[in-house]
Amino acid sequence: MKFDHILIRYGELALKGKNQKFFINTLRSNVQRALKNYPHLSIKGKRDHMYILLDGEDPQPIINKCKDIFGIQSFSLAMKVENDEEKIKQAALEALNQDQGQTFKITCKRPNKHFPVRSQKMNQVLGGHLLTNTDNWQVDVHNPDVDIRVEIRHDATYITAKKIPGKGGLPVGSTGKTLLLMSGGIDSPVAGYLTMKRGVKLEAIHFHSPPFTSERAKQKVEDLAQTLTKFGGEVKLHLVPFTEIQQKIFKEAPENYGMTIMRRIMLQISEKVAEQKGILSLATGESLGQVASQTMESMHAINEVTNYPIIRPLVAMDKTEIIDLSKEIDTYEISIRPYEDCCTIFVPKQPKTRPKREKVNQFEAPIDFTNEIEKAINGVETVVFNASKSQKDDEIDELL
Repeated sequence: MKFDHILIRYGELALKGKNQKFFINTLRSNVQRALKNYPHLSIKGKRDHMYILLDGEDPQPIINKCKDIFGIQSFSLAMKVENDEEKIKQAALEALNQDQGQTFKITCKRPNKHFPVRSQKMNQVLGGHLLTNTDNWQVDVHNPDVDIRVEIRHDATYITAKKIPGKGGLPVGSTGKTLLLMSGGIDSPVAGYLTMKRGVKLEAIHFHSPPFTSERAKQKVEDLAQTLTKFGGEVKLHLVPFTEIQQKIFKEAPENYGMTIMRRIMLQISEKVAEQKGILSLATGESLGQVASQTMESMHAINEVTNYPIIRPLVAMDKTEIIDLSKEIDTYEISIRPYEDCCTIFVPKQPKTRPKREKVNQFEAPIDFTNEIEKAINGVETVVFNASKSQKDDEIDELL
């Protein structure tokens, strides 16, 4: 007997009441997507757990995939046996013999209340069986080398020896879709990652200003989008030509208000793209007080141009926390490539850190950006990324 399943445990999904089935089905689809290179694996979603039948596959690559799937609280290699006391005892002994150490603990849970032996009694039964049939193991209920977990469920009993933490959160695609304003910096891809953790499917928008921004700067953003696909599947990146708008801003508007006006126009364009795509919110990598455009006054002035909710998952995080998380999700090394985006090349020497709405409106009033905004929206290029490749939208239709 050997570990032949991966048992997946839910977190918040268990609290979703009448909507639980939808969340479980979404998670199951995401697991299938992540394991698309293993089409023969059987993935079953139950009310209180999900399991993957390994069918002889090496479990380690599958474990590595499961670690990146939102909606999984924890998971374990498991043996699945019938709800029979003798078979449970045999499987628990096999699980212990496949591990190393000197001390063990039995942790039995009995969601299936029809099973005749209570959890505490099963702990004693199984512990005694293991001590009787091994030579060098002892019980330690406080700091064991191995914790044999026995979960007696309605469909079967699962025996595990190690719990692997998952990413938690909610399955991507279960709570809607957002449009992430993504620069080439450290913050915005981390914001995208945290937004996906709350079950949000991600599309991204990036403003580039050739020839002031290079193709390498654009490639950096594309690589960031590609990296995020491992956490949430497909990511669409909308590339907006922004050169004419930026030149007009910094030619006709006061220099110290240029950054504020630029971000307001970015939000207006992002909202229009979101409307076209049926997206109901925007997301940014803003962290309160981090730079001049992220003060409370700046956010107040910039937000005026949109009624869309703006998700800011980094708003209360320190820069060191953001950097640590960017390293964990493998975006940091991409973000620090020395290629400037449009938000850095036109930075004024003394940007206004406490802009006022009435002043911004006063400075914007004489400037008509209507044609430039329309031209930018019509010039949007969309690239679709998934776990293995990217394609232009117009190329996809030819393949379907």
